[in-house]
Amino acid sequence: MNLAKSTAVALGLGMTLIGGAMAAPASKHDGTWSVRMVTDSGICDASYNYSIAIDNGNVRYIPAPGDSPTTVSGQIGPNGAVDLDIRRSIAKVDANGRLSGKSGAGTWQLGMLGCAGRWTAQKRA
Repeated sequence: MNLAKSTAVALGLGMTLIGGAMAAPASKHDGTWSVRMVTDSGICDASYNYSIAIDNGNVRYIPAPGDSPTTVSGQIGPNGAVDLDIRRSIAKVDANGRLSGKSGAGTWQLGMLGCAGRWTAQKRA
């Protein structure tokens, strides 16, 4: 097979794969969410507000101006189950709960500071 044919086959295969990925159904939870975390116990601040983006169950933190670097790992299940680890500096928060429709709720804890509380979320887009 000459170079032109190889390139054409590769491009055709690439376009097929891209088209298939673009046609994949979006998760019903995909979009931007506002999250409010309220502290019920421990020495943490009374509340925190965050924005996250969900894309096919994967969560990405949307930093506000001046925020410290923050990473989010874990996923949102197809049924809305939330199981996330949120890290900022040396602090690690475990968050669990459920999203349903355009809202969600659950609990969180930051073991190293003895903090725990609840969170609520609202879908923005």
